Amino acid sequence: MPCQDEGARNLSASLNGSMPYSRHHEGGRSMTIPAARKTAGFMHATPDAKQSALSRMELFAAEAARAKASDLAFAAASTLKKAIQAYHKADWREAALNAASAADLDPDSGTAYHLLALALDNLGQMSAAADMYQKALRLQPDDPDIYLNVGLAAWKMNMLEQAERAFRLYIEARPHCPKGYTNLGGCLRDMGRFDDAIDLVRDAIYLIPQAELLWNTLGTICGENSDFENAVTFYKEAIRINPETDRFWHNLAYALTHMGPLDEAMASYNRALELNTTHEGSATDRLEMIHARGLCGASIGALDQAWTDYETRLDPAYGNAVLISVKPPAWRGEDLGGKRVLIVGEQGIGDEIMFAETVPDLIEACGPDGKVMIACDHRLVPIFQRSFPQAFVAPQYNAKKGAKTIRIAPWADGPYACDVHLAAGTALKYLRTTTEMFGKHGSYLKADPDRTEFWRRKLSSIGSELKVGICWRSGFLNVQRRKHYAAIEDWAKALNVPGVRLINLQYGDCRDELARARALTGGDIVAFEDLDLKDDLNEAAALSAALDLVISAPTATAAMAAALGTETWFVLPGRSWPQLGTDRYPWYPRTKVITAPGFGDWPTILNGMSDAIRTRTNEPPL
Repeated sequence: MPCQDEGARNLSASLNGSMPYSRHHEGGRSMTIPAARKTAGFMHATPDAKQSALSRMELFAAEAARAKASDLAFAAASTLKKAIQAYHKADWREAALNAASAADLDPDSGTAYHLLALALDNLGQMSAAADMYQKALRLQPDDPDIYLNVGLAAWKMNMLEQAERAFRLYIEARPHCPKGYTNLGGCLRDMGRFDDAIDLVRDAIYLIPQAELLWNTLGTICGENSDFENAVTFYKEAIRINPETDRFWHNLAYALTHMGPLDEAMASYNRALELNTTHEGSATDRLEMIHARGLCGASIGALDQAWTDYETRLDPAYGNAVLISVKPPAWRGEDLGGKRVLIVGEQGIGDEIMFAETVPDLIEACGPDGKVMIACDHRLVPIFQRSFPQAFVAPQYNAKKGAKTIRIAPWADGPYACDVHLAAGTALKYLRTTTEMFGKHGSYLKADPDRTEFWRRKLSSIGSELKVGICWRSGFLNVQRRKHYAAIEDWAKALNVPGVRLINLQYGDCRDELARARALTGGDIVAFEDLDLKDDLNEAAALSAALDLVISAPTATAAMAAALGTETWFVLPGRSWPQLGTDRYPWYPRTKVITAPGFGDWPTILNGMSDAIRTRTNEPPL
């Protein structure tokens, strides 16, 4: 087991130890702290637990200052007040410094350590925050607010078992407060314990029926479990009770994005943004709402506003921001004639491939006197250089700023210096303002012709059937993402059709999955064990180009095959924003979308896939 973070280990030990309200809860092991969880589309609309704790801290500091028990105690209380004031101004560093000073002046002040933990939490210094929470718990074991904030911190660090224990302690202390149930329900949801989460929140609603937060939480649990119809019902009940909360409207919009109608989803996003402005809500929430509205707008083909909204992904304050650190200024749509332009790849491999659809336009815009330079994932360099010979292509590198990744291109200097740069997706705002502007270059990526011919010969040697590559899931799965994919066993049954030879394109270790599928159907799925489908994308591209058809979940594999011009079927749980309001993926020349009207209706989707492949091979439908 890897070395565990000391702060996390200590905090876990505190929660597992003998604490008030904990006698009914079993202990658990400590966990290594991974990167902070990315926020999902739903917003967890708990009231600000930190604000609740701050209010009590203010009272404590004011009373301590008035008491003037000693010069030292008075100085500690005064310093604590300064820390609270800085916290209210979101000056986390100043708040942390003053809280640390207050703790030095009064080492028995659990309030000072609690505030220091909150400030460090906001600064992203989670290990140090965990240590301070532990000290606060030791000094103030009867303060439920500490348990609540400990739970939130553990949840952020993906320490879900510890978060669950902390939230249960809070509930024992304050059984009529919805905050504990709201957070515990969300935590159980993220652990995949949907039934437990629903039972908990439903019982809490019987206890506190007018707690709108509980209805909202019930909606997020249902939504993450693909039950968007009930999610919409619960969000609307939360809004009926309290129509002025922006997050409720955002969550309703997000659910409607999956099940429709999309015009109602857009109206709900707009209402969320109005309320956020009116009530001076969270700036971070506002950016997430704008970004989500942009994707919804793209889903209906309203691209002008959609791409403007989509640019929020570059704002450092956005939760999942794309951070780029290069010397040249950002391109804002000005004329590029004669300019040297740096395109920086963003997000995942599939996004880099999809956004590369605009590269030929940028090369043309720069003209013979300009130059396009592309910084991309190192695995794409040979493919992009072959596909865009007029451009210069080199790897981009990743650095870290807190939990966020920064894309850098240190080579883009000296002889490779550029006049402007753009994140790859930004070209959409200026070059793809209607769906008709997509796909004009046809297949825009090129596989190595010699290696493609090698794979054609190899595929011919294993039979005359239709060679169909399959990729059934992303390489990264968690509770939130699992609903977007069907199991390989279901794929194998649907595609077990005479005249079809399945070729594995699933990257990563999938040997057990392939074995289960083969055992279930009695059919073979050809896997070339010596081909690294994850890291050797140049060779994977050649194989994809040699296939007759690729059927894939929305992955980088699908994007690669489609951009190469191979006929590609995208198998989706529901509508996807890159469809841009169409029944295909307009970015690529030969695509088909297989989905169903209801989100995640996998029986219908898989039946549709089976019917489509039978039609393709002139086999009668089942």
